[in-house]
Amino acid sequence: MKVYLAGPMRNVPYFNFPAFFAAEAKLKKKGHKVFNPARRDVQKYGKEVAAPSGSIKEAASQVGFSLREALAMDTTWICINADAIALLPGWEKSKGANAELALAKALGLKVIKLKGKK
Repeated sequence: MKVYLAGPMRNVPYFNFPAFFAAEAKLKKKGHKVFNPARRDVQKYGKEVAAPSGSIKEAASQVGFSLREALAMDTTWICINADAIALLPGWEKSKGANAELALAKALGLKVIKLKGKK
């Protein structure tokens, strides 16, 4: 199954990339093809995109990060490729994850709620 990974990034230290990469590994281990927006950001902007503060303004000034561009790529992938969306813990407080979830629901995609560490 092709799965889009969604969760909180803004104002989370390092944009929550460690949680995104851990979830990606677990989903891939189960045989899924995963679109990880954190991996895409690192590939496009380099590791420095993961601002310690989680500030979009900081990432924009340091490496040229564009939220509009990122969301355009994310939503395009969801529309064209995704079979499901997987939600990281804390997704409820994320504007981006809520928008991605609304899109996934509008498309009739499967919704997977991931659990945090125990």
